[in-house]
Amino acid sequence: MSDPKSTSPDEFESFRSYLHILAETQLHARLKSKVDASDIVQQTMLQAYQAREQFRGTTEAEKAAWLRTILGNVLSGLARGFSRKRRDLSREQSIQAVEKSSLQLTNLLSADTSSPSSAMHRHERADQLAKAMLRLTAEQRQAIMLKYWQGATLAEIGQQLDKSTEAVAGLLFRGMQKLRSVIEKT
Repeated sequence: MSDPKSTSPDEFESFRSYLHILAETQLHARLKSKVDASDIVQQTMLQAYQAREQFRGTTEAEKAAWLRTILGNVLSGLARGFSRKRRDLSREQSIQAVEKSSLQLTNLLSADTSSPSSAMHRHERADQLAKAMLRLTAEQRQAIMLKYWQGATLAEIGQQLDKSTEAVAGLLFRGMQKLRSVIEKT
């Protein structure tokens, strides 16, 4: 008889918000009008469930890394499908970009510690942040991701969002206030 945990679709559910934020940070602007981050996460979860027997890890951190790899592959496949070019550098870098975004998400929340309990705590905090980010407006979330994940200036963010630098500053201010408020309540 098989282990019920290995056949449960819920075993990956706790990573949904985390994967959603990573997908949003890596979804190329030209693809955002064609596909939603939720669709990418759903495809990632489906592939993870279908390949669950291949997972060899034992910790939540290893599961998160495995899911990030699948997410990177899903993003690569999307880029490949929408790209007409024979070689597209962004396709080759998508897995590394997902890993970088994951590290940035984790670094927003934690100090450099390496014990297993610290790793679990970082995962829980990253999940809290991801869920809090999903409670922001789409513009606030995008402004925060551009600023803190990609290091864009207010002017660059304003150009991407078609807003003045003052409006961008307001989005960032209100978005960060709401993030702090939501995280403090949890």
